Amino acid sequence: MIKVIGVRFRKAGKIYYFDPNNLDIKQGQNVIVETVRGIEYGHVVIGIKEVTDDEIIQPLKSVIRITTPEDDKKESKNRSKEKEAFDICVKKISKHGLGMKLIDVEYTFDNNKVLFYFTADGRIDFRELVKDLAAIFKTRIELRQIGVRDETKMIGSIGICGRPLCCHTHLCEFQPVSIKMAKEQNLSLNPTKISGVCGRLMCCLKYEESTYEYLNKHLPNVGDKVITPEGQKGEVLSVNVLRQLVRLVVRKDDGDPEILQYKASELKFKVGKPCKKCTNGNISEAISKEEEKELKELQNLERKEGKMKRE
Repeated sequence: MIKVIGVRFRKAGKIYYFDPNNLDIKQGQNVIVETVRGIEYGHVVIGIKEVTDDEIIQPLKSVIRITTPEDDKKESKNRSKEKEAFDICVKKISKHGLGMKLIDVEYTFDNNKVLFYFTADGRIDFRELVKDLAAIFKTRIELRQIGVRDETKMIGSIGICGRPLCCHTHLCEFQPVSIKMAKEQNLSLNPTKISGVCGRLMCCLKYEESTYEYLNKHLPNVGDKVITPEGQKGEVLSVNVLRQLVRLVVRKDDGDPEILQYKASELKFKVGKPCKKCTNGNISEAISKEEEKELKELQNLERKEGKMKRE
């Protein structure tokens, strides 16, 4: 086991482990550390703890010192210099006529490097721009092209939920999100409904995915043939995942269709081919082709009645 602390360099940024170097460092303090980019000013978000060797990316660098008032003043000054550098770079981009959008500027704590983050549709030849910026700032210049997700994370905004974006407030890293997650949660597949400010699928689709996967395992599919607790045969019309309710159509004794609703746990027997998701009980009866045809006719009848009501 190795003692480490977790340090973050930007708001909602990735957390990196460092050796506390026998210093009494507590969560909430600021520290000066050495990174691959140079000397950096970071905020301690995880106090001293022990982790296994597998969780460490070698070589593990040590903390140089806990910040002093002078370090805090220098960091504040760097933040002001970043705003000035941003304005200068925007003017230079316009001068060279480059098709790129500047997103953010970042100074390393020791001023050994200035990083410019930008977005663009394709590759950009910014060699002349780098020469101009190096002549102005007299230090190493790095231009880094980022994607739309990273752009939104840096700038921040308000989501359709009315709250600040997750990526800008607390998400350290982006998790893979797929359209399958929206289908699993029975959401509208309208891109405007499930896309975030960045234009990509919303990160929050991932939050409840495991819950919906678990709940869907205990529900039949739409169109499955089931038997009610009263012994009636019916076909599933819709399901309510969160409430675990199943809505189905059955035929009454007089031959008229009837729509009923049951809890999924009450449908202990399923007719015909087993449902891929259903795990309630065993299959004990099989439906004949004639009965299956009747159920289809009932479903078509319900659709026609619904169409007539709308008209």
